[in-house]
Amino acid sequence: MNLCLAVDFGSTYTKLTAIDVEAAAVVAVAKAFTTIETDVREGLNKGLVELAKLCGTDNFNTKLACSSAAGGLKMISVGLVPDLTAKAARLAATSAGAKVVKTYAYELTSSDQEEIFNENPDIILLSGGIDGGNKDVILHNAQMLAVIERGFSVIIAGNKTVGEQIRQIFLTAKKRALLCENVMPKFDKLNIMPAKMAIRDLFIENIISAKGLDKAQELLDDEIIPTPLAVFEAAELLGKEMGELMVYDVGGATTDVYSMADGTPKRANTYLSGMHEPHAKRTVEGDIGMRYSILSLAEEAGLDNIAASTGIATPDIQARIKYCRENPDILSAPNTPEKHLDDILAGFAIGISANRHCGFTETTYTPVGEVLLQTGKDLTAVKYIIGTGGSVINNTNPKNALANAAYTPLSANILKPTNPEYLLDTQNIFAAMGLLSKRHPKTATKIMQTNFTKI
Repeated sequence: MNLCLAVDFGSTYTKLTAIDVEAAAVVAVAKAFTTIETDVREGLNKGLVELAKLCGTDNFNTKLACSSAAGGLKMISVGLVPDLTAKAARLAATSAGAKVVKTYAYELTSSDQEEIFNENPDIILLSGGIDGGNKDVILHNAQMLAVIERGFSVIIAGNKTVGEQIRQIFLTAKKRALLCENVMPKFDKLNIMPAKMAIRDLFIENIISAKGLDKAQELLDDEIIPTPLAVFEAAELLGKEMGELMVYDVGGATTDVYSMADGTPKRANTYLSGMHEPHAKRTVEGDIGMRYSILSLAEEAGLDNIAASTGIATPDIQARIKYCRENPDILSAPNTPEKHLDDILAGFAIGISANRHCGFTETTYTPVGEVLLQTGKDLTAVKYIIGTGGSVINNTNPKNALANAAYTPLSANILKPTNPEYLLDTQNIFAAMGLLSKRHPKTATKIMQTNFTKI
């Protein structure tokens, strides 16, 4: 067999997938606790022992890996206008697999500086101004960022007129700075690929060492990439074969949403407002998760709504949420009230994240009558909604949870899929397929189409 090993170093678990490339089949899947505090190779080796028992060998032709260990890639984006360059920078960062913890627009203030210091990001993506346009704001922001005493790297992706001048500001401050093309060289024209690749390069060069993964890198045949980037590339590949789709990955700290769709207006008398978002889009809801972010998830969902959906008394819900927040590694036993609560909360996480990711319409009046203005992507025609991540895969009723991502008349202005089919990544192989796709895209596509279960 031509065996490929795909490893996903997660914050809690290191997941290993053995793939028979010639047969286009998953041979075995195993996992072990990630030992990020000591040496990630300890957890990796334990997982390899389990995997060898399942597939009968520990000899692999190719070894690939991705990582979100120790929180993944934490970024801050800074732009000029919230709905334009700041949004473009955020789209570039999330599509590269980063977790954007803050987005700033206009001129940074001293309180912004303090917030950035406290967040201690890995990378800052600095944008602002179309090429040849406003340069004062991005220059001001560069000077404000340069004096923050943190070890972040900076990607400069704004007005090219002052790009080199800004790079010198950061070099003088002894900060790593990469200069790339503007994320928005013209009004409403996105150019996020150069920034996306710069983010990936910085992850490979700096973040792996900072997170203690450099030793594991020596065992692999290619560079470690961010896990969300691997999932993103797998979803993009699958979308080319199957048509428009969305992916929901519900985790302990975040809920990631991916959409592969053109997003143009589908309703009559509807006009796009603001920028045209990219065909391939990812958003990260950092306050919507099943453990680390369970408190903010519950607040967003509403305790009354959770109680009505679960039949569990509000004080019991509050006690369980507190316990999960304090013990993020806790797993709920099957057929218990705690598991029922987890299942329902996963549905709320999907619904809230869908409302934020999908576009929406607003009614406005013009001299020729009533029209609809669309902000974001119209995803009503999406064919498939795919669920991945433990909270969805292990859900007692995953279809009910994923159905929260579909259109409802109660929120008719939110452009969610109207008649999708639901698929489940039962073996949790999305990231593995993203890794495999770089070398064997047809094999990765075939495995996903074969292994994703219709529900």
